[in-house]
Amino acid sequence: MKMDFLDPANAEGMLEKTDAAIALDFLLAIKNSIRNYAFAVTETASPEVRDTLYRQLEQALDLHEEASELMMNKGWLYPYDVGKQVELDLKSAAMALDIAEMTLFPVDTDRQGMMATPDQ
Repeated sequence: MKMDFLDPANAEGMLEKTDAAIALDFLLAIKNSIRNYAFAVTETASPEVRDTLYRQLEQALDLHEEASELMMNKGWLYPYDVGKQVELDLKSAAMALDIAEMTLFPVDTDRQGMMATPDQ
């Protein structure tokens, strides 16, 4: 089934889905920064740098908690219910496939004189 992306009915709930996707991307970036800070703490020789990195690691862990709580409260993340999380992931994958099948750009780009022209 081809979806018409120009039909407003197909945009229903899109803002929340976009928010969920951005939040997930943010959470993944936080997780990556935690891993990088932990690695950097073990690799530095300077006590001052180590202390600074450790403080940043603690801040990243706090931010991870906040982002996770927000996502759980919104129903965008189910870390304690694998069944619900799998169901949500399958819905997300199906939506990604639907978006991939959309014709986002017309095959015929000839506007037949419909482009804006300055007054003559």
